[in-house]
Amino acid sequence: MFGLLWYVGAFVIAIGVLVTIHELGHFLVARACGVKVLRFSLGFGKPIWRWQRSPQDTEWVLAAIPLGGYVKMLDEREAPVAPEELPLAFNRKPVARRIAVVLAGPLANFVLAVFIYWAIFVAGVSEPRAVLAQPVAGTVAAAAGFAQGDTVFEVDGRSIASWNDFRWEVLKRAMDGLEIPVRVRTRDGAERQRTLDASGLRLDDERSDPLQRMGLAFYRPPFPAVLGQVRPGSPAELAGLKTGDRVLAIDGQPVKSWEDMVSLVTPAAGQDLSVRYRRAQAVMETRVRPQAEKEGAQTVGRIGVGAGEDIAWQSEVFIQVRRGPWEALGAGAQRTYETAAFSLRMMGRMVTGEVSIRNISGPVTIADYAGQSARMGLQSYVSFVALISISIGVLNLLPIPLLDGGHIMYYLAEIALRRPVSQRVQELGQQLGFAVLAMLMAFAFINDITRLLS
Repeated sequence: MFGLLWYVGAFVIAIGVLVTIHELGHFLVARACGVKVLRFSLGFGKPIWRWQRSPQDTEWVLAAIPLGGYVKMLDEREAPVAPEELPLAFNRKPVARRIAVVLAGPLANFVLAVFIYWAIFVAGVSEPRAVLAQPVAGTVAAAAGFAQGDTVFEVDGRSIASWNDFRWEVLKRAMDGLEIPVRVRTRDGAERQRTLDASGLRLDDERSDPLQRMGLAFYRPPFPAVLGQVRPGSPAELAGLKTGDRVLAIDGQPVKSWEDMVSLVTPAAGQDLSVRYRRAQAVMETRVRPQAEKEGAQTVGRIGVGAGEDIAWQSEVFIQVRRGPWEALGAGAQRTYETAAFSLRMMGRMVTGEVSIRNISGPVTIADYAGQSARMGLQSYVSFVALISISIGVLNLLPIPLLDGGHIMYYLAEIALRRPVSQRVQELGQQLGFAVLAMLMAFAFINDITRLLS
């Protein structure tokens, strides 16, 4: 029950922030353009809280269904307007101002994403180094000559600071199915250029990660068998083991990594094991009996310890990426732009059938990702919020009636025709827009259900 509440809470907070920012963009620009705002609502449906300073001011509403929101403006097309308030009506404003008001919502989402990325880049982020593991034989990476220990420092002329940079640059170029030039520094310090052949790679194949299918994975050196937290009352504590102990051997078999230790403890539930370990400079020995625990349909042995920190291992695997304020601002804007462009290209390929519509996600999948990212920490969660903010901005700019982009399309037509689009055309557009959005929502829910069942 707590897990479900965690996921729902993470989802509601993310959506609440994104909707607030989006509608606040509309609100602030509407006020700046001299438009009277009647209501600012977070959520749809029955209001559960409302506040209004005076009958002439904006009514602030919190509604029951937290999956959106809206800003209601004074408009003759929706209700009669008093003669003295006609200059404040949205429909009476010049077309340029109407476009600015409508455009402000999606732009606010992009600004939020830039700010989040800026904050992350300034604060610094620990990311895996762009060091490659040995590619699997027969993969694209193996054919290109990549080898374990190659450190990527450039992709198609773009500098690479971490594995996340490398992954992003490869994904962007893989969409075109072209060859991707990659410069690496080998283990002996020599610089080499490798060429990845991305032809035939489908980014929407859900069976595995695109980079894994190409044979690309970052190098993880064996993690040392150093004990971290020792659970009170566990077999490890009863045997006298403590945080910081390094396991050297179990039942006479050498232990060189954490994985080695797990492989020897897991099948030994209820059996006495001899454990040789190092504490400070002393080598000691004890006996421990792993307790039996259920893991799915299997019974496994556990001694109640977690992996400890190893500074040398962490420095070998991770790098701290930090930028100055101005550099971070440019990097944040660039990441936002590139993510938006990538999303648009993926949508375009869905329309042409080059990318499967299985990539459309609904609220269930978004809630799942929100909960997972929240469990991983604040940085992962706010990065997820930035990504969804960009997606909302892009979606709202699509030229579909009922969305912001649809309204902008009408206003651009008004500029071209030198007269407003007829009410009949707008009504037909709304019906078409509703049908398109209903179809997209249906696909999203079907995909969500399919993911849950699989």
